[in-house]
Amino acid sequence: MVHLSTNNATKLLSKLAQGNGHGEDSPYFDGWKAYDTDPFHPTMNPRGVIQMGLAENQLSFEFVEKWIKNNPKASICSVEGVHEFKDIAIFQDYHGLPQFRNAVANFMAKVRGNRVQFDPDRVVMSGGATGAHETVAFCLANPGEAFLVPVPYYPGFDRDLRWRTGVKIVPVICESSNNFKLTREAMETAYVEAEKSGIKVKGLLITNPSNPLGTVYDKKTLETAVTFINEKNIHLVCDEIYAATVFAEPGFISISEVIENDTECDKNLIHVVYSLSKDMGFPGFRVGIIYSYNDAVVACARKMSSFGLVSSQTQYLIASMLSDDAFVDRFLAGSAEKLATRHRNFTKGLAQVGIGYLKGSGGLFLWMDLRHLLKEKTLEAEMTLWRVIINDVKLNVSPGSSFHCSEPGWFRVCFANMDDNTMDISITRIRNFVLQNKEVAKVKKQKFCWRQSSLELRLSSRRLEDIMSPHSPLPQSPMLRATT
Repeated sequence: MVHLSTNNATKLLSKLAQGNGHGEDSPYFDGWKAYDTDPFHPTMNPRGVIQMGLAENQLSFEFVEKWIKNNPKASICSVEGVHEFKDIAIFQDYHGLPQFRNAVANFMAKVRGNRVQFDPDRVVMSGGATGAHETVAFCLANPGEAFLVPVPYYPGFDRDLRWRTGVKIVPVICESSNNFKLTREAMETAYVEAEKSGIKVKGLLITNPSNPLGTVYDKKTLETAVTFINEKNIHLVCDEIYAATVFAEPGFISISEVIENDTECDKNLIHVVYSLSKDMGFPGFRVGIIYSYNDAVVACARKMSSFGLVSSQTQYLIASMLSDDAFVDRFLAGSAEKLATRHRNFTKGLAQVGIGYLKGSGGLFLWMDLRHLLKEKTLEAEMTLWRVIINDVKLNVSPGSSFHCSEPGWFRVCFANMDDNTMDISITRIRNFVLQNKEVAKVKKQKFCWRQSSLELRLSSRRLEDIMSPHSPLPQSPMLRATT
């Protein structure tokens, strides 16, 4: 058998397959690799990396598990539901099961307090929000054309919007000086700069609630965005996949509410991306939704959904679950309560060691402020700090630069994808890390010694191992080691 070399094998692929458009060479994905190499386990690997880079909601599974136990017929792979197996297992039209689209439309309305209703005939399914975003980008823009996207933004957008479509992303610069709020001036600046570069802007993409900020857009900002895209005659895509993760005031306002009675808005320019991955904690089900007010986009997206259908078994189960109004009410209330409690406990732990964060009311994460721990205000210093957190503190948090944030020192940290015990360990590791830094800073002023012509620090009062807890290991990971 003849085996080709790696280089030759690669050359036989398409240009797209050979390229690096997926964006996997990002610290965001590198952190995941570090976790995969050395995953934390409370008994099997207590010194492993804790996954705090995954925006996943595992706090509300008890509600779902109870419903499944009480509704065994909802699964076609159960004794109670087997009589439905044949009808669901055979070919299904790519429009989706009618009961599924009805249930999703009703759920979207409930999440938004029934302040706006959704037409089931406009619900188009996709393989998760990833597939939904790519489909929308395909429908709205040609290769080389662009979307304006406020920074910081979700690193996966570089893959979802750009990789296979050839669409570009033009960053809209938002700054910490005004809590990273989106302004008309910032949108206008980005739009003009794109035009000067010969890039045609086809739309604005916003994420509400924001990933990674955990903030929600107020009504005035949404109205400003609607006015802006109407004046420019470009599209507005609203990623609302975290809509039901809002756990405090200010509450969530959907773009659908803003345009409901806006007679000036061209609704053909408005599109919503939704999924059940975050709100319900079902990323493995790959339930993505495109809801467009544009008939042509609905028609095109529905044809494209053939490449990323939600399985009919999943549709059937989800339709049964979301049609249970009593369950949905319990779930939404219970999930918000659990997220609020976890957020409160986690931020309390951060506050005890002087770590701040951007105040938010939604999402499954915090935009954590570690600027005071940087040796200097540079992105290089941010990466150095991040490597220490990954390799020594053994926490996978994501550096702000991976979200295209131009201000060094911000990190996204997820708090809803673990049990209480693991969260306590993570807080202990953070606390000990900060105390360690304070101890080192203190010793710097007190005692130095020379060794091999280089200045090194020695702790005069106690060893570093005594400062760190058993859950905050010092052994170095082979991954992501900073070069010196």
